[in-house]
Amino acid sequence: MTGKEKVLRALNHQPGKVPIDFGSNAVTGMHVSIVAALRDQYGLEKKPVKVIEPYQMLGEVDDELKEVIGIDVEGLLAPLSNWGFPLTDWKQWATPWGQEVLVPGMFTTKTEAGHLYIYPQGDTSAEPSGHMPEGGYFFDTIIRQNHFDEDNLKAEDNLEEFMPFTEMDLKYYMGHKEQVKNSSRAVVGSFPGTALGDIALVPGPGMKDPWGIRDVTEWYMSMALRQDLLHEIFDRQTEIALGNLQTYKNILGNTVEVVFTCGTDFGTQDSQFCSTSTFDELYLPYYRKINDWIHTNTSWKTFKHSCGAVEGFISHFIEAGFDIINPVQCSAAGMDPKTLKERYGKDIVFWGGGVDTQHTLPFGTPEEVRKEVLERLEIFSKDGGFVFDAIHNVQAKTPIENVVTMLKAVQEFNA
Repeated sequence: MTGKEKVLRALNHQPGKVPIDFGSNAVTGMHVSIVAALRDQYGLEKKPVKVIEPYQMLGEVDDELKEVIGIDVEGLLAPLSNWGFPLTDWKQWATPWGQEVLVPGMFTTKTEAGHLYIYPQGDTSAEPSGHMPEGGYFFDTIIRQNHFDEDNLKAEDNLEEFMPFTEMDLKYYMGHKEQVKNSSRAVVGSFPGTALGDIALVPGPGMKDPWGIRDVTEWYMSMALRQDLLHEIFDRQTEIALGNLQTYKNILGNTVEVVFTCGTDFGTQDSQFCSTSTFDELYLPYYRKINDWIHTNTSWKTFKHSCGAVEGFISHFIEAGFDIINPVQCSAAGMDPKTLKERYGKDIVFWGGGVDTQHTLPFGTPEEVRKEVLERLEIFSKDGGFVFDAIHNVQAKTPIENVVTMLKAVQEFNA
């Protein structure tokens, strides 16, 4: 059975061997240092790993490593990074932790007092839009609320980055058409423009001089105080996205199995960023419109990412038309694996939740990792509807023996 067949069975809630995903998108990956350590662990050629997501510094899990560790999924990333430059023209770069990696040609940084700053679209004449603190392993977004007049806020200012596909976008997708068509693995397409209110994108990290509401706190206040404005933003963003989805479908057809449509977080570790009634009023109509278009016009399944304590939101995600929930943060309040599977397992696919990346994977013993992985597999794989992945990305400094133990435990379960 191919990786694609295994994933399709899981997506259709059919029992069978559990498929594995690491690296198909920005929330199922591994830090570039972990990818390099895995390559060493399995005796693969020593070479600089590509940083395919230079916001969280995620490394490329290439075909060679996928084959060794049994990955069943591959990703079709968006053409641009969060910093607004294309993932092309690779060059070598030395990380602050001493690793030689490959980064895109427009990846441009400056160091000040041990702190690393990255620039939107590689333009050092603009203010930096990201910051890696001394001793850090990934970037944080810098808030640049440069233009804010509370009495004259306009929807178009928060739509600057959401535009119809450019010629560059079309060329990119056309260039990947054959790769996607011929893949024996299930393909996850990361589609830009459908993540409404994603707080990682609100500050406009890829824009040189963003207008609109770009302060995270101000955005959350707007969810209560400026709902009319947010409705206008979401309505227009959705219309742009639907046009781009049609173009995406015209190029790729049904050679993509899953589309990453939303990375907006609604949960914290212990609570939520808004009520379910706010979700239903402000977000659900637009998510449903996007998901309905996809389900009417394609065979794709839609992928919803939300960290945190979102058990109370899952039925609303299902109502909005999402087929998949990720990362299934079982360490958050109310996110008990058995309860989630019993309540929602027939209606949504769990993609993630395979091991706790806050505690067990980085700080547990190998035996504790194996035990947790096997327990999660037993719970989530019942009657299908499960794709194994960790809870969000595997972070830097995670012991490589624990990562290997995790992978071996999945193979043990599938044997």
